[in-house]
Amino acid sequence: MKQKIVVKVQMNREKCQTKALKVAASIDGVDFLGLGAEKDRVEVIGNGVDAVKLATSLNKKVGHTEIISVEVMKES
Repeated sequence: MKQKIVVKVQMNREKCQTKALKVAASIDGVDFLGLGAEKDRVEVIGNGVDAVKLATSLNKKVGHTEIISVEVMKES
């Protein structure tokens, strides 16, 4: 089940953005990773990615994290 997860992370500097992307990339099942239009959001697309595990890891290593959305993507 491929899904798109958007989380809002409190990132004050560019260094925090880099760290947040590294932490998100370390989660199992991640296929795509990027910053949202608003630079405080991280978008993750992947197969079987656990949104709670992602948010917990980002919260511990970067800063306050909120899950904005989790949606199932249609297979094409």
